[in-house]
Amino acid sequence: MGLKSKVLIIGATGYLGKRLVNASLHQGHETYVLRRPEIGVDIEKIQMLLSFKKQGAHLVTGSFSDHRSLVEALKQVDVVICAVSGVHIRSHQILLQLKLVDAIKEAGNIKRFLPSEFGTDPARMADALEPGRVTFDDKMVVRKAIEDAGIPFTYVSANCFAGYMVGGLCQPGHILPSRESVLLLGDGNKKSIFVDEDDIAAYTIRTINDPRTCNKTVYIRPSENILSQREVVELWEKLIGKQVEKSSLSEQDFLNIMRGQGYAEQVGLTHYYHVFYEGCLTNFEIGDDAEEACALYPDIKYTKVADYLKQYL
Repeated sequence: MGLKSKVLIIGATGYLGKRLVNASLHQGHETYVLRRPEIGVDIEKIQMLLSFKKQGAHLVTGSFSDHRSLVEALKQVDVVICAVSGVHIRSHQILLQLKLVDAIKEAGNIKRFLPSEFGTDPARMADALEPGRVTFDDKMVVRKAIEDAGIPFTYVSANCFAGYMVGGLCQPGHILPSRESVLLLGDGNKKSIFVDEDDIAAYTIRTINDPRTCNKTVYIRPSENILSQREVVELWEKLIGKQVEKSSLSEQDFLNIMRGQGYAEQVGLTHYYHVFYEGCLTNFEIGDDAEEACALYPDIKYTKVADYLKQYL
């Protein structure tokens, strides 16, 4: 399975973090998980950490409020993957990652850093609408800090998490597919890219020792999962053996609804707007300065959207 590393995963109890731990262990890496004292008495997270330990992961204590503890944790590993949740908008997440960059710089031994990205490539979102662009701007601030510090990096652009998008047939506020009706965003024909979260983790871990991915962005673009919302709905209809009632929300109506929401809701809806009204995930070629994960690692058998939908039957 190739070269092995000592991998530290930060944010391991989160939605993607737990999958990264499992993928790292599965691929045979010596896996470390940062145990932050801030977890306190959150029993579910404590039990998850203990389950990682039973599987062979090492728990290492460190806190973002204790720079020295972060440096000492980093000195034990070769690779760092940050999966701190994106729900911490602006000040929290960006502050944590900048603290991590400072600690990596001081430790001086990290061979690869993968910051918390995993969605839309922020380098292509300079014209994103407010307030949603805040998440892209923040990621670019972290990228600049990484590159200014000369830290070897890989940025992973995983596009749409299947659990959030496929399950709800690409409708905001839905995570389970209806057998009766669906609201199409615009004409429903803009192409998007959907990736199973376990596949995201598997591809991500494969990049960490690959010289082809060093100091590059890696896009996860499974060819059979490049689909429009309408095509996702059609796959669901085929599975349930019936047509669902379809209505459509115009671009202007979507924007009007979005602007009437609270700040956090507007941030999330802005992402839906750029993906499903503008097609921002598929309207460009990745270029020579990036790599495509499915081409690099054809042995990984990714989950197709048609198969992903079967769990909802």
